[in-house]
Amino acid sequence: MKFAPSLSAPKRPTVLVGCLATTVALLCGAPAHAQPPVVPVAAADPYLANPLPSAAPGDIIASRPVTAPAVPARATLISYQSVDALGAPMAVSATVLDPFMPWTGPGERPLVTFAVGTHGQGDQCAPSKLLTELVHYSPLLDVMLEFETAFIDLLLARGIAVVVTDYQGLGTPGTHTYFNRAAEAHAVLDAARAAQRLPGTSIPANGPVGIWGYSQGGGAAAAAAESAGTYAPELDLRGTFAGAPVSHIEDVLSYFDGTSIAGAVGYYLNSVMAVYPEAVPEIEAILNPAGMAILNTVRNQCLFETTFTYGLQQSRQWTTSGRPIAELLIENPVLSAILDEHRVGNGMPSAPVLIIAGDNDDIVPAGQARKVAQSWCSRGATVDLFDAPIPTFLPGLGPGHNINEYAANFLWTQPLLDQMFYGAPARNTCEA
Repeated sequence: MKFAPSLSAPKRPTVLVGCLATTVALLCGAPAHAQPPVVPVAAADPYLANPLPSAAPGDIIASRPVTAPAVPARATLISYQSVDALGAPMAVSATVLDPFMPWTGPGERPLVTFAVGTHGQGDQCAPSKLLTELVHYSPLLDVMLEFETAFIDLLLARGIAVVVTDYQGLGTPGTHTYFNRAAEAHAVLDAARAAQRLPGTSIPANGPVGIWGYSQGGGAAAAAAESAGTYAPELDLRGTFAGAPVSHIEDVLSYFDGTSIAGAVGYYLNSVMAVYPEAVPEIEAILNPAGMAILNTVRNQCLFETTFTYGLQQSRQWTTSGRPIAELLIENPVLSAILDEHRVGNGMPSAPVLIIAGDNDDIVPAGQARKVAQSWCSRGATVDLFDAPIPTFLPGLGPGHNINEYAANFLWTQPLLDQMFYGAPARNTCEA
C-alpha cells in the first residue's frame, strides 16, 4: 500500500519543565462507541512491534490495556503505523485515553491528539511510560515525571478523548527525531487515526479532532496542522493549539545557549545524525571532544537529567572553533539545508490555529512563532495570535516558558475549545 505524501512537507523525503499537577474528576463509565470492523491486533509488545508491510498510516500494530493512575480515563498502550521523515514506514507508540466522563457537548465525543513538550531522548522518557509510572527515577540524576498530565486531565474532565503520541524513537527502537518536522507531524496525525480505529472505546471512528501541543509539542502541533490537509485529509480537524511552537530551529538553538535547557542542542544533533547520513561528518567536524561526549550522554537522558548536567552552559564550549553551534549550523550548506527542511510555517493549515507566544518566554523565542503566524496569515489561514501578558523574570531558568504553558492551558485556550467542539466562531487576528 502506498503512503500518502504530505504536499506541505519539504521536498526531501523529509518545552519544558513544569510542576506535576493533576485534575481530579468524578469517574463514571462510558459506553463503547460502535466501531467499524478492524483487523485483530497482534499480541505483541507495543514498544517492540515492527511496522507492518501492508499497513496504512494509523493502523494499529499492537495494543494492551495499562494503568495510568493520574488520569480519569481507561488507558490503552498502542503501537501504530506511521511514516518517518524519509517516507519509510515506522512504528510509533502512544497512549489512548478514553474518558470516564461523558461528553455533554454537541455531536459526537471529540478527540485531541496531544503532542508533548521536550521530554528527552532516552526510552525511559516516553510519555506513555511516565503516565503509568507517575515518577521515573534511576540513580543518580535520572528523574522524570509526566509534567503535562494536568493539561491532559483538563481535556479528559470535559469528556474529550486524548491520544498522547511518544513520537518516533521514544520507547520504540531508534533515535527520537527531536524537532524533525515531518516525523513529528506524521506521528501526531497518525495517532489520531489510530485512536479512532482502536476497538472497544467510546471514541467515534469519524468524530471531530483537535491538535494540542506546547514547546516541542507546539512545533509538532503546528507541523501537523499545516500537513493535515494533504497527509490526513479524512480527519475532521476542527482546530489546533500551538503554544510557543518551535518552528525555526536555528533561532531556538541560539536561544537555548546559557539557559537551563542548553544541553537539548544534543538531542537535535543526534536526531539529525540519525536521519541524514551526510550530516554525520559535518557535525563531527564542528564538535570538539566535549561536544561529542555530550551527544553520547544526552541520547540516553531525560530532560531533567540533561538540565542538571548541562544547564546554563554555552554551546561554544563544545565546538572546535569556539563559536555557538547554531551559527555553525547556519553557515554549513549541508546542515543549513536540513534546518530549512525542519522549518514550520511554509504550509497552509486547513483549520483554525491558536498560537500563543510571549516576550517573557526565556526558552522558545516569541519572534519565530510570530513568523509562523504571519506566514499562515499571508496564505489565507485562520490564525489567532495571542501574546502572553506576563513580565519577564529569572531569565534562562525557564519560569516564563513554563508559566505561559500553565496559563495557556488553564485560561487562554478556552475560546479555541469553544470553537473546536462547541460551535463558537473562530477568532482571527489575521484580519486585525
